[in-house]
Amino acid sequence: MKPQSYKNHIFYYPPHHYFFYGAVIAAFAVCGFGIYKYEEQRLLWIFMAAVIFLITWLAVMVRMHYALGNQNRIVRLEMRLRYYILTGKRFEQIEERLDFKQIAMRFAPDEELPALLDKAIKEHLSPDEIKRHIINWLPDKMRV
Repeated sequence: MKPQSYKNHIFYYPPHHYFFYGAVIAAFAVCGFGIYKYEEQRLLWIFMAAVIFLITWLAVMVRMHYALGNQNRIVRLEMRLRYYILTGKRFEQIEERLDFKQIAMRFAPDEELPALLDKAIKEHLSPDEIKRHIINWLPDKMRV
């Protein structure tokens, strides 16, 4: 593999970027042609276009689902690192007692995080309650 540079840093996944999107565009073009050329079969061509649209939409949604799953994993790792840096203790034992949505406390700044975490565990706070206890909100501007 070549060393990365400005000229080659963009990565295309040929089956996805060229074949899949190319096939979708071609299929829509064929359907569009069929809709106008074969008036007696217009409903069939519209149905085929709708099926192609649904398949494309499903592919995009699955891709988004994978991105969100990966992002959630990164959020967990971020919380583990922050907790370890702040307390010198591992987060995994505490993490087992929390629902993933309770990790909403990641929006708390470092000064508030350990106390908020203890309170969330002791009082079984919901994600919304955790967010309401945060005084100085730490926004996540990189969420997918």
